[in-house]
Amino acid sequence: QVQLVESGGGLVQAGGSLRLSCAASGRTFSSYAMGWFRQAPGKEREFVAGINWYGGSTSYADSVKGRFTISRDNAKNTVYLQMNSLKPEDTAVYYCAKDTRLRATTSRLERGTVDYWGQGTQVTVSS
Repeated sequence: QVQLVESGGGLVQAGGSLRLSCAASGRTFSSYAMGWFRQAPGKEREFVAGINWYGGSTSYADSVKGRFTISRDNAKNTVYLQMNSLKPEDTAVYYCAKDTRLRATTSRLERGTVDYWGQGTQVTVSS
């Protein structure tokens, strides 16, 4: 069983920054890709960023490229999402996700390849 606990969400003005953290339980964290998804009201949950198991590859949605950075610290079982130049359209609940594929080289997660989700953390960007 794996538990993912997000933190760091909040209210920020447009142009501001936030850093999300996701702490994972379990000894196998370092063997799996991790990622962040988000879901805005009335919209489907969408992929935001992913990082492969050893941190050598990252992927981003086009809408956040150049503004968001994903990273991981396997010694701390934690994955991070640094969000800069935030826009009102970034407002959503952000979910941490663990990929189900053992030591996959890809950093691109899909909803169908996620086996564990965090509870979500709200990010609100005001204009």
